[in-house]
Parts: sequence; structure tokens; C-alpha cells
Amino acid sequence: MSLHFSVLASGSTGNAFYIGTDKVKLLVDAGLSGKKLEGLMQQVNINPNELDGILVTHEHSDHIKGVGIVARRYNLPVYANEKTWEAMEPQLGKIMTEQKFHFDMETVKTFEDLDVESFGVSHDAADPMFYVFHHQGKKVSMITDTGYISERMKKTVENSNAVLFESNHDVGMLQMGAYPWNIKRRILSDKGHVSNEDAAIAMLDCIGNQTKHIYLGHLSQDNNMVDLARMSVEQILKKHDIAVGEQLTLEDTSPIKPTSICYV
Repeated sequence: MSLHFSVLASGSTGNAFYIGTDKVKLLVDAGLSGKKLEGLMQQVNINPNELDGILVTHEHSDHIKGVGIVARRYNLPVYANEKTWEAMEPQLGKIMTEQKFHFDMETVKTFEDLDVESFGVSHDAADPMFYVFHHQGKKVSMITDTGYISERMKKTVENSNAVLFESNHDVGMLQMGAYPWNIKRRILSDKGHVSNEDAAIAMLDCIGNQTKHIYLGHLSQDNNMVDLARMSVEQILKKHDIAVGEQLTLEDTSPIKPTSICYV
């Protein structure tokens, strides 16, 4: 099976990501109800009984709503950094001590034949971090929930075979929309979310020879549209001679439907 994954759900209503190899299967975040998560996994033939653990990026409810439920139901270890544990633990319900594990930022933890690298992002959470997965020379990265993408972040995810990349909002839609100004200001801030255009500009520094799939993630339901996000990103990439559809593919994600299993 080699390295494979599915973006089970991506958006402000809930996020979950599955990644696995022949020897280990992990869930990153579980921001939906247990029932919905099981339904999403079933759609792409993932057996939750075969999961080996849950990695948490940060404590916002759209990333941890189902963590406690899934961890208890399938007796799974949960991994997060210390500040995230402190922030999220009251929201999870009872988690046995033997299921709690620390995963520090800017470190690498090995799960069987999968090396998982953690790195920090800029978001209004206690200590948010995302992950890069390494397996036999292949690399899959995820970077969402960040207000901007620094040179360090770009260096961490560059030349991934596949990457889940935040493309949260269209700036014009957000500015003209119905959100209160304080919410707009938060989204546009350095600790908010990345726009379609800023995502595409950052991608230019991250795309390498082995980059074949870019998944546009965490789209706002109110301030973005799937077609608009893809068009905005594609225009900028093509303007800089990135052959979308030939050199690499842009993939949509959904808050309610998983992506097909991708093998890298």
C-alpha cells in the first residue's frame, strides 16, 4: 500500500486527516462527531479498529470535537504538545493517563515505518503545530490554520509529494461579507487564516520536482467557493509557469466528503 492518505474533512465545521503505511495508520485531528468520523472513514474503506493513534494540531473545536470519543471507543493513544494538552483536555472528557502522549513542536517522532515531523504555525491557539510525514523517501505535508506562511514553514513542507495547503478565503468576499469587523480582522491577521492568493504565492516556493498533488484545504463556507479557490490558485501558479494539470494537480477538499485515497 505504501504511503497513502485521505483528507476526511476540511473546513470550519470540522477537520480530520488520515494517513497510513503498511505498518501504521494515524488520524490527524478529529473535529467532527464520532458517528460522522466513522462514516467518513467507511466511505474510503478505512477501518477505525486498525488505527494506531490520533495526532492533534491544536485545540479549536473543529479539530478536536471527536478526539475524546474516538480515543475512548478504539482505545487510541493521543499525541499533542504540552500547551495544546492543557488547552484541550477539559474539552475531551475522560482520557486514560496511558493514552496521553506528548509530541513536542519541532521534533520528529517515529511510528513504525513512518517518521512524523512537527512544526509550528501562526494561529490564535495555545501552541498550534502541523505535521510532515516521511516514508521511504516520500513526503506528505499538511499546513492549514495559519495567518501567514513563513520561510521556515515553506522550507519544512517544500518538495512534498502531496500537501494539504490552506486556501481559506477570498479577501474581497470576506471584506464585503456579513461577518462582524472583529471576526474579519481576526481572519485577516497574522494569527488567522491564509487567503487564496497568499496560499498560491507561498506554494510557488514549496513546489518541487516531486510535488504532484496540492489539496486546497480549510475553505470558508461563507467567504470562499471551491471553484473560486481553485481558479485563484491556478491563475497564479500558471502565471509562474507551473503546469497545473500536467506537472501537478489541484485537488478540492470538503467538510462533509472525504477525498479518495491517494498513494504517493
